[in-house]
Amino acid sequence: MSSSPLLFTVRRFQPELVLPATPTPREIKLLSDIDDQQGLRFNIPAIFIYSHESSMAGKEPVEVLRNSLSQTLVYYYPLAGRIKEGDGRKLMVDCTGEGVMFIGAEADVTLDQLGDSLHPPFPCFQELLYDVPGSELVIDRPIRLIQVTRLNCGGFIVAMNWNHTSGDGIGLKQFMNAWAEIARGAHQPSIQPVWHRELLMARAPPRITCNHREYEQILPPNTIKEEDITTIVHQSFFFKLSDIARIRLMIPFHLSQCTAFDLITACFWYCRTKALRLEPEEEVRMMVIVNARSRLIAKHSSFVGYYGNCFAFPAAVTTAGKLCGNSLGYALELIRKSKDEVTEEYMQSVADFMVIKERCLFTTVNSCIISDLTRAKFREVNFGWGEGVYGGVAQGGAGPFPGVTFIVPHKNAKGEECLMLPICLSYEVMKRFEKELDDILGSQNHPTTSVSNFVKSTL
Repeated sequence: MSSSPLLFTVRRFQPELVLPATPTPREIKLLSDIDDQQGLRFNIPAIFIYSHESSMAGKEPVEVLRNSLSQTLVYYYPLAGRIKEGDGRKLMVDCTGEGVMFIGAEADVTLDQLGDSLHPPFPCFQELLYDVPGSELVIDRPIRLIQVTRLNCGGFIVAMNWNHTSGDGIGLKQFMNAWAEIARGAHQPSIQPVWHRELLMARAPPRITCNHREYEQILPPNTIKEEDITTIVHQSFFFKLSDIARIRLMIPFHLSQCTAFDLITACFWYCRTKALRLEPEEEVRMMVIVNARSRLIAKHSSFVGYYGNCFAFPAAVTTAGKLCGNSLGYALELIRKSKDEVTEEYMQSVADFMVIKERCLFTTVNSCIISDLTRAKFREVNFGWGEGVYGGVAQGGAGPFPGVTFIVPHKNAKGEECLMLPICLSYEVMKRFEKELDDILGSQNHPTTSVSNFVKSTL
C-alpha cells in the first residue's frame, strides 16, 4: 500500500454481537446442495474503503454502520444465525438471531498516508479485520465478521469475513446494497431478499446428467495439493484498455468479439501454465465461475432477490503442452466453450453430483478458478459517504486454495480505469509469470507487490 514502511496504530473496541433490530423467526433453513459443497466451506475476506465526505460531517461511521446493520439483519435474519451440519454433511442455518460479530476501530492514519495503491494485496489487512478466535471456521460461528475502522481524515474502511456457504458474490453485493440503503435512511431494502434454496436442491433420486470435469478426483476427496498452500506471494496486475486491445489483436477474428474478462482469463491461464513449467502431458484446468441466475430467473421469477450461491465453475481442460504450444486463441476457445455448458440442467446436475459424491472438493491439481467481478460493482456501495475508493475481495486466493482469483475494475496509481487481476504464486513462479505477461503486453503491465507496513494494534 506504500513504497516505504508506515507506522500507525489501530485501536479496536471490544468485539460485539449485533442482533436484528426486532425479533425474527426462529427456524431451521437448509442451505442448497450448491451452497454446502466442500469447496465453499471457507470465509472470504472483503474490504470496502471510503474517503472523507464533507456532507457527512458530525456522523460517526462506526455508529451509523452498526445501527443500520442491525436493521438490515431484520430482512437478512438467517445471517444472524449459526450454520449447523446434519446427516450426510448437509449444512443448514439455525436462525437463532444471535447476531453477527462487529468490531469498531480507529486508526491514526489517513488515506493519503496509506498511499495511492489501495488494492490487493493489503499488507495490513490483518489489522483491519481482527482475527476473533475461531473466525476461520464456518460451523457454529457468526456468519459475518465485520470491522469498521475510522481513519484520521474522516474516511473509513469496512472489512469482513464472509462465509461463502451463505451466498456468492452477487449475494454479498445485494446484502451490501441493502445495508447501504438503510444507512442512507431507507426503511427497507429496494430488493427484498429471498431464500428459496430448495430450487437448487438435488432431485429424488439424484442423477448426474452432465460431465463435471471440475470435480475429477485426482487427489483423495477433499484434499489439496500441499505445495499449493506454501511459500506463496501476492501480486496484482493491471490491464488498461490498451493492454486488452493488444491481447485482442493476438486472437483469431471469429473470437474477437469476446469480453475483456475472457481475454484476460486466457492470458492468465497461458502465462501461469508456462510459468509453472509442467511436463507437456500434464493436464491443466481453468474453471470460470458462471453466474447462473439468468438461466434460472426465466423459469423461476422468485430468483429475483436470491442471495445464495447460484453459480457453477465448468472446467476447460487440456494439457500443458497443447496450451503452451498454441496461440491464445486456443485457450480462449476452450474457456468460452466451457462457459456455454452452464444451463439449468447443468446446475441441477451439480446439485445431484454433490449428494452422490458426498459434497466433494473441486480438482486442485494444476487448476485455477477465476471469477468476473466487473459487473458486481462493489465500489458503488454507498453508505452515505459516496462511492468507495475500493470495494471487493481483499486478495487473490481464497480459503485454503491460492488458485482462486478474480478480475475487478479499479483505478491504477495514475487514476486510469483498468481491470485488476490479483494472483498468488510461489516467488519463483511469480517472477516467471511476470516475464511471460511482459512478453505479451510489451512490458507495459506493472504489478504491485505486498509491502510490509508496520502496524501497531490495540484492543
